[in-house]
Amino acid sequence: MTSPGISLRSEPFTAVTATPVSFDELYAAHYADLVVQLYAYFGDRQEAQDVVQEAFCRALARWRTVSRYDDPVSWVRRVAWNLAVSGWRRRRTALNFLRRQRTGEDRVDGPGPERVALVAALATLPATQRRAMVLHYLADLTIAEIAAREGAAEGTVKSWLHRARTALAAELNAGPTTEEVRNA
Repeated sequence: MTSPGISLRSEPFTAVTATPVSFDELYAAHYADLVVQLYAYFGDRQEAQDVVQEAFCRALARWRTVSRYDDPVSWVRRVAWNLAVSGWRRRRTALNFLRRQRTGEDRVDGPGPERVALVAALATLPATQRRAMVLHYLADLTIAEIAAREGAAEGTVKSWLHRARTALAAELNAGPTTEEVRNA
């Protein structure tokens, strides 16, 4: 038999408690236990610490109400569990979304070292020569079309292209061949 006024419950914060406990005492007495409980269930210590801390923050914001409960630590535990479950659901939803995304897309490899070197070499050319090279070799415009677009004579465009090829050859350490120089 138990004597009157003694509770059979293992929790120290029940309606039988004579004086209300302070927030600091509740935190000090139960923080570690709650972290262990959530860590054991969810398997992530950092997540357990975060949700227990957030639950205590919410308890502090409502301390006037929470402190009057028969068992304030049960309220904090429930909030921590709810936060942990909500986080788990958000992560599960995000993971399911990512799994549904198309995974069969063709993968495009990045530029090779030759292309990187060419782009870097093109960047060293004067703007007019660089434009002429890009328009002629990448946009497939004729010399006449480039001349009309740039407002220059065809001979000037030929000169830009020749100088650009020579500079690129020197930059890329390939050196122009005699045939390349003649065809310019």
